[in-house]
Amino acid sequence: MTGRETAVQSPPRDTGSEIRRHELAAFLRSRRERIAPEQVGLPRGRRRRTPGLRREEVAQLSAVGVTWYTWLEQSRDIQVSVQVLDALARALLLDPSERAHLFQLAGAVDPTPARVCPVITPAVRALLEQFEPYPACVQNSRYDILAHNRTYGLLLCDLEAVPPEDRNCMILSFTHEDWRSSIVHLEETQRLMAARFRATMAGHLAEPAWKMLLKRLRTQSPEFREVWERHEVVAHRTKRKEFLNRYVGRIRVDHTDLWLGPEAGPRMVTYAPADEVSRQRLERLHAIALERGPASSG
Repeated sequence: MTGRETAVQSPPRDTGSEIRRHELAAFLRSRRERIAPEQVGLPRGRRRRTPGLRREEVAQLSAVGVTWYTWLEQSRDIQVSVQVLDALARALLLDPSERAHLFQLAGAVDPTPARVCPVITPAVRALLEQFEPYPACVQNSRYDILAHNRTYGLLLCDLEAVPPEDRNCMILSFTHEDWRSSIVHLEETQRLMAARFRATMAGHLAEPAWKMLLKRLRTQSPEFREVWERHEVVAHRTKRKEFLNRYVGRIRVDHTDLWLGPEAGPRMVTYAPADEVSRQRLERLHAIALERGPASSG
């Protein structure tokens, strides 16, 4: 070898991805081995030596190929879709924390994340209650309502009657008639919400949950399609709002976002009365809400 010759070097290995694949394989094995066949409706049989489920049983329950699932447990470098991860999470009876861990190890974003958000601690829930009689809720950056107090539950509609998967302020503002009729300046509110949603979504363009929400809004609401095509963007800010509540009448409030972390993610949304009449009406609304019992999480 002369001094002019250059040795060909192998490309550097992506050790981060390799470590994640090994962690994913170990996690899948551990979850598979802890599940008794009877838990998923399978017979145990006399010759079972494998603790928990066999690989082929997990593959069958998840509707994936046995070879493909075996490769996952062997840390092979293969692509895993969010649909398959969802099926595996269900087959392995993962709880919300385990499901989130599975998607994180696979380097994927859960399109249907757990409705119980980790930011809704007992302390956060106590704060929501302390805001009463004033309305308050916790929302994530997609406008999902993760938790709310009793006054907020009756502010724009009977939120307890709304299915948990539909408790999203964008969906409600563009498709729910009771919610829409309670917003005094509906068109302006819709335009600003769509502009804030577009600004926030710029950091989540490839995430399935955001794409699914956008698709649903564009499919179900001509009004949303119209304002979305304007390509407007605005930042979150404090704003005075007016609601026409079916129980107590018109309410004027000052809206404030209290962020629950260093990033623009989950936030506590609060509504303080803007005048004495609104304060009295919120107190009456709270009294009505108390008769209905405690509010649920989002």
